[in-house]
Amino acid sequence: MTELTAPNVVAASTRTDRRRKLLQNLLRGERPYMLYIAFVVLLVVFSLSSPWFLSLDNFLNIGRQTTLVSIIAVGMTFVIIARQIDLSVASTLALSGMAAALAMSQISNSWIVGAVAGLGTGALVGLLNGILTTQLSIPSFLVTLGSLSMARGLAMMVTNTKPVIITNETYFAIFGEGTFLGIPVPIAWTLVAMIVGILLLHYNVFGRRIYAVGGNPTAALYSGINTKWVTTAAFVLTGALAGLAALVLSARSHAARPDVVQGMELDVIAAVILGGCSLFGGRGYILGTLFGSLIIGTLNNGLVLLGVSSPMQLVIKGAIIVAAVAFTKR
Repeated sequence: MTELTAPNVVAASTRTDRRRKLLQNLLRGERPYMLYIAFVVLLVVFSLSSPWFLSLDNFLNIGRQTTLVSIIAVGMTFVIIARQIDLSVASTLALSGMAAALAMSQISNSWIVGAVAGLGTGALVGLLNGILTTQLSIPSFLVTLGSLSMARGLAMMVTNTKPVIITNETYFAIFGEGTFLGIPVPIAWTLVAMIVGILLLHYNVFGRRIYAVGGNPTAALYSGINTKWVTTAAFVLTGALAGLAALVLSARSHAARPDVVQGMELDVIAAVILGGCSLFGGRGYILGTLFGSLIIGTLNNGLVLLGVSSPMQLVIKGAIIVAAVAFTKR
């Protein structure tokens, strides 16, 4: 028979308190717990509805399909926590992919040249978004709505809307078709983006300043934080990650096209909001964004397996965004 000592009694009491707190959070509908529950419910519903859903190949397929959204959503988390929004990420991706392909076809067929061109173009678009938003005090909604159109137009104009073929095998292996420790590289790049995002947002002074700017910009300014620089850096990070997503997509396609991923910004914003980020700033976390992205990917995959039409998929995703924003205001 085990003798109950004082430390054992304290430990048992602590475990009981934790279980009670978890149950209270579930009953109150706390967002992180509701997010995980929603993900599990989706898995159960689609597993019972489709015989093809519950398989390793399909889960890897979901992972590959959510790669682009997940990578860009990391940056979008920073932007939205800072009380801004970036509608230009899909167009930035298209322009960055064209820049990478053109650099390798016109300057040097080196994967490094392509990577620098793609990432640099994305970061440059983000820098312009940040400068126009912070220096001219133009709402980021309007700034990025304009850059959405300009970036897509530039991507179409430089090649007269034609795709640019990529032939570098190393580029394909590093960004699109290879494996790293047995993990497909698109998923590996997603994990890298998530880890970097977690370190920057939760374990770095930059992350604390992002929360401060989003939570109360006036108080952040009076406490000595350069709010304009912090906001601009968030846009640059988002643009660079759109560039990384462009490298992944063009490597998988063996080409860059100016008309790709139109409307993908909707999925990115939905993933971030579903993940617990507040559109009103000051709240959000990267792990939540990952689960938000997985919910979007699982929803897309499951609706396709069930034969739901594309227009109806858009209706369902739009309804989910509205519901998520309404939940944010609670």
